[in-house]
Amino acid sequence: MADGQALDEVVTFTSDLIRIDTSNRGGGDCRERPAAEYAAERLAQAGLAPVLLERTLGRTNVVARVEGTDPSADALLVHGHLDVVPAEAADWSVHPFSGEVRDGVVWGRGAVDMKNMDAMILAVVRAWARQGVRPRRDVVIAFTADEEASAEDGSGFLADEHAALFEGCTEGISESGAFTFHDGSGRQLYPIAAGERGTGWLKLTARGRAGHGSRTNRENAVTRLAAAITRIGDHEWPIRLTPTVHAALTELAGLYGLEADLDDIDTLLEKLGPAAGLVEPTVRNSANPTMLNAGYKINVIPGEAVAYVDGRYLAGHEEEFRTTLDRLTGPDVDWEFQHREVALQAPVDSPTYRRMRAAVEESAPEGHVVPYCMPGGTDAKQFSRLGITGYGFSPLKLPEGFDHSALFHGVDERVPVEALHFGVRVLDRFLRTA
Repeated sequence: MADGQALDEVVTFTSDLIRIDTSNRGGGDCRERPAAEYAAERLAQAGLAPVLLERTLGRTNVVARVEGTDPSADALLVHGHLDVVPAEAADWSVHPFSGEVRDGVVWGRGAVDMKNMDAMILAVVRAWARQGVRPRRDVVIAFTADEEASAEDGSGFLADEHAALFEGCTEGISESGAFTFHDGSGRQLYPIAAGERGTGWLKLTARGRAGHGSRTNRENAVTRLAAAITRIGDHEWPIRLTPTVHAALTELAGLYGLEADLDDIDTLLEKLGPAAGLVEPTVRNSANPTMLNAGYKINVIPGEAVAYVDGRYLAGHEEEFRTTLDRLTGPDVDWEFQHREVALQAPVDSPTYRRMRAAVEESAPEGHVVPYCMPGGTDAKQFSRLGITGYGFSPLKLPEGFDHSALFHGVDERVPVEALHFGVRVLDRFLRTA
């Protein structure tokens, strides 16, 4: 069991890591090295031999291995990213890089995404060192750079250039799973992620005839782009159920005493009430316009206009995504992937999933574990290149009214101290038995 020191350390480590500003603004504008050195030092104090690796100066990753007791068992990857999205201090109640602990809550950017999990990992392996504990299977720990952008300096670099460090790893766990979801009727759900939608960040380019703003122009690039963006924004994507989403809907329907009518998903989601929020973003592909760039003067029609779209597609439905974008953009607008990563699918009947479920249920017997698919993506996409099946498992017990998902990349990101303590206990229980 995790000891009292581990419970103290997880709070300290979360706060300390938040105070190290690792804001990732994209385009290489980030420096994770101070956080990587912090993590590596604490791993070394636990008797491990962490390796620091960089593709780009200052964009540092940390990898260490804890040897298990069963050399014949497959290894397990436990990974968390060190970078965070930027935060504007003026918008926050507490400075986003203060790491302040106030009224039993740790405040700051990264409190849920995902320096809390980084701190849990450190606290658990240090407790093992004090207690002389070894897990059943090898546990490879990876703290990565650049997850909040392209991952080229982080998990992508590790998977492509340092695969040997992950030898034997067949499964992995990381962020966005095993947190408390309150359904508004007294039930507490604990969704464990067993899949991710694919990432398709798109650049759209419309070309036309440049000219004076006062003259008729039937080849206006801005007009062409606006028409394409409107078609994309208005498009109703058809429902497509992956095995993970199918399992999620079936389990949720059973929990609420509903018939799992998978031929009428919209009605089923309506009957599920707030719990539908766990599933609704992942029953179809999506494409949301996010950025526009055109022109340089009000009375000049530009010859080119550019837009960016955040696209996501379900496992097995990337081709449908592509062909739909071809149709929606039309003949006057070209599109290309600015960043593309695969969709993931993990089994919900595996021994590892069952052990994650058991670890949560032991500490939260009043809770109901359900599978779900993440609408976004994690470093598990890059590690999948090594044949590693990824799950989302960063346990937190959260009070009612604490909107976990809204705090990802949101203002006033924070995490309760008790949630961190729960996370350490559950993670320790799972990793010992995994």
